[in-house]
This record gives sequence, C-alpha cells and structure tokens, in this order.
Amino acid sequence: MRETLAGTGVLIRLGLRRDRWLLPAWIAGFAATTYSTAVAGAELYPDVGSRVEAATALNATASLVALFGRVYDPTSLGALSLIKYTAFMAAILAVLMVFITVRHTRSDEESGRLELLGGGRMGRDAPLAAALTISFGASIVLGLVTAVSLAAGGLPAAGSIAFGLGWAATGMAFSAVAGVTAQLTASARAATGMSLGVVAVTYALRAVGDLAEPGPSALSWLSPIGWNQQIRAFAGDHWWVLALPLALCALLVPVALALRARRDLGSGLRQERPGPARGSLRGVRDLAVRLQFRLLAAWAVAFVVFGVVIGSLAGNVTDLLSSPNAQDLIMMLGGTQAMTDAFIAAEISIMGLLAAAYGLSAASRLRDEETDGHVEALLGTATTRPRWATSHFALALAGVAVLMLLAGVSVGAGAATVLADANQLGRVTLAAAAQIPAAWVMTAAVLAVFGWAPRLTGTVWALLLLFVALGEFGVLWNAPEWLMELSPFRHSPLLPLDSGAVGPLLGLTVTAAALAALGYAGWRRRDLAP
Repeated sequence: MRETLAGTGVLIRLGLRRDRWLLPAWIAGFAATTYSTAVAGAELYPDVGSRVEAATALNATASLVALFGRVYDPTSLGALSLIKYTAFMAAILAVLMVFITVRHTRSDEESGRLELLGGGRMGRDAPLAAALTISFGASIVLGLVTAVSLAAGGLPAAGSIAFGLGWAATGMAFSAVAGVTAQLTASARAATGMSLGVVAVTYALRAVGDLAEPGPSALSWLSPIGWNQQIRAFAGDHWWVLALPLALCALLVPVALALRARRDLGSGLRQERPGPARGSLRGVRDLAVRLQFRLLAAWAVAFVVFGVVIGSLAGNVTDLLSSPNAQDLIMMLGGTQAMTDAFIAAEISIMGLLAAAYGLSAASRLRDEETDGHVEALLGTATTRPRWATSHFALALAGVAVLMLLAGVSVGAGAATVLADANQLGRVTLAAAAQIPAAWVMTAAVLAVFGWAPRLTGTVWALLLLFVALGEFGVLWNAPEWLMELSPFRHSPLLPLDSGAVGPLLGLTVTAAALAALGYAGWRRRDLAP
C-alpha cells in the first residue's frame, strides 16, 4: 500500500500550488454569499409572521419546491433565508468539486503530465489520492468558513455549523463520484460529463421527491443533494444525516482505487469507440460537427425535458397572488410584471445562463484542440486559421441559438397546455430567443481571450460566474449599478417583450461581433501556444 501511494505528498503540494488562486477565490465567494444572505434575510423577514407567510407561500408552490426545496421550519430565519442554498448552491459546489477532482486526475493523465511525473518515484494510486485529498480538504475548509460566515451574519451557531458541514459532506461525496468516473473514461471531457450527469440526476431526484406531500419521498433520500436538505440546518439540525454522504465516500473511494488498479495509465475501463466507418469528413467544419454533436445533443435533450417541466408548473404561480411577501419573493427571483410572466421570465433567464455555459464549453474546444496538437496538424494542410477557428466558434453560436429556441418551445408548450392559452407558445419562444445575444457575448469572449491570451481561456468561466453572482445577489450586496450593468444578461429583456427590447438586443449582438473580431485578429497574429 505504501508503494502505491508513494509521492502523494509531493502531488498534493503541486496541486495546491496550481490551485492557489482558484480555491481561495471560490471559498471566499461562497462565504461572502452566505454572509450577505444572512444579513439581508434579517431585514427582509424581520418578524415571525412575515417568515411564516413567505415560507407557507413557497411551500405551496410546486415550481419553487422543485427548484429549491421546502422550508421545514417556517419560523426559522435561517431556514427561510438559505432556502436557495441547500439544493441549488449545493449543486454548484458539487460541480466545482467535480472539476477539481478531474483536473488533478484524468486531465493531468490526458495531458501527459502524470506520465512525466511517473518517471520519478510516484505510486500508482498517488494521483487519485492527492486529488481526493485536495478536493476533500477544500470541501471541509469551505464548509467551516461558511459556518463562521453564517454565525457572523447573526444566525445561530449550531445551525451554521450544521449547514457548513452539510456543504462540506456534499462536496466530498461528489469528489468521490468524480474519482470513480475518472477511472471509467479515457478523457477528461467524458469524465466531467459523466460526473455532471450524476449531479443533474441527483438534483432531479431531489426535485421530484420534494414535491411529495407532506414532505420528501424516498426519491429525495436517493440523492446526496437531498441529503444536504434533510440535515435541516436551522430547522432541527439532523446531524445524523451527515453520515450518509460520508458513507458514500467510504464506499466510492475504495471502488475508485480498485478501478485504477485494473487499467493502464492513459486508458479508461470504458474504451472510446471509433467513429462510424461510413461517410467522410469534407473539411474542418464536418470535423467540428463530429467532435461536438453528441455534447450538443445531450444539452438539447436536457433543455427540452427541463423546459417542459418548468412550463407545466406555470399554472401554480398565481397561487401566490394573495401574499404580498410571496409576490416580493417571486419578483426577486427574476420578474417585474405579472406573477406568471415573472416566473416564466425567471426560468427562461436561468436557461439563458445555462446556454451561455454551453457556448463557453463549445468555444473552449478551440483551446483544447490547440493544446492536444491537433491544430498544428490541420494548419499544415490548406486549412486557414480563420476557417478552422470559425468551424468551432460558429458551431458554438449555433448551438446556443438552438438550445434557447428549444427552451422557448418546450416551456411555451408546457405553459400553453396548463394555462389553456395557445399564445404562450409564441411569446415564450420569442422571450427565449431574446436571451441568445447575451449568451453570444460570453461565447465570443472565449474567442477573444483565446486569440490573445490562450492560457487564460478558462478565466471566461470565472467571468460567467461573476455575472451570475451579480444577477442573483447584486442587490443584496449593494453592488454599484455600473458594475451590474457590465453583465450582458442584465440587458436581456424579459417577458412581456416590447419594442424597447430591440435596442439592447442589437447592442449585445454588436458587442459579440466586436469580441469575435478581436479574437480573430489575435489568432491570426500569434504563434501556436502549448
């Protein structure tokens, strides 16, 4: 055992050095978000009556229960204020830990870094052990810092600790999941995709399970995200539930180590299948489609399913009209007009953010192809630099548009059915299409950074997260208006659309075009970067 773990300490130090900016920034961001929410919650719900009214309205609305879960103690300020964090932000934390674990296992293996380090004294299990140590440690530190932040924000210490440990245990559980998927697949992209699929499935299980009356069904107990909710921080503090994610870690870590022992370095237990024998590639455009089609198809299916579910819940939103505090709650989640429009607008804006995430992922393939050495071989043919870059960039833009149109049609169809209003299909589809230019701006930002500073291409993800945070919590943080106006999503019109939406949409489209032109200019001039 000692031989297989030789060099683990060195890899841990190396990994922490590589993440010396990433991890502290994420931990500080989570802590600042929870602190500001705790402080703002005390102002928004100053007495027990206002809390009970808001919690009752939220629990009576299936759409909000599916998105965020239930408030199990309507008199608790902490349980109500942090309702969005027990499920939604726990899923964000799970995604972060998946990326960290895959980054230090399959990504390093795919890039050849581990093969180079293996020339020294490095045991077979050392990379996996180091990656899990880093992600487990980051989860624990994040949880403890969050607990201190909540207590500093005025919430009870016991509930703050329970909430922080719940986040820590959730992060550890999904780190272990990523450790297993990194052994099953032969590429970092596949390992990440498989892990994110697990996150999505567990979130869906929790959503369906929480809709059961009067409380969670068995489906919620099949989900690590559901476990985090059932800790019920600030609503009874069920400490024993923490044993479930820890038990999952105790099960999956040995499984990951056993799977690692059954494969060679650089390979996966699930072998990559060759492409179809029929057909031919007529150029770089066909190659880009071949490389990205499956990813786009998976996103498209998810958008349609999510859209139909959201649209079918639109009929429940009007139940909140009798509660002024509930109206304020829905308005803060993304709407400015009638309750039904507010709900649909909020969900469409969320899907716009997800479409932007797809655009970033698809456009980032430019950098992946360059670091893998594929671009150098392609440019040795008659293919020009702009033509190759356009093959991936245009596909990313088209994918964003397709996803949002599918979102509009699926949400609109669901809403039209439950509201018995056929006009919903057209107006919701138009509202979804209005989110496309903002997502295009983020996609074009990838090309701009890739053209001039390719090693910083991944920082566009941080920019997207900043815009998401400003949209969600900018008002609570009293962020200056000029800072919030930097987000392209701030300028995307919501339902109901009017003639005033044309100007902002045109401005966003021009901004995307300018960023793309900037990226092409840099790409033409610079050398290929490793």
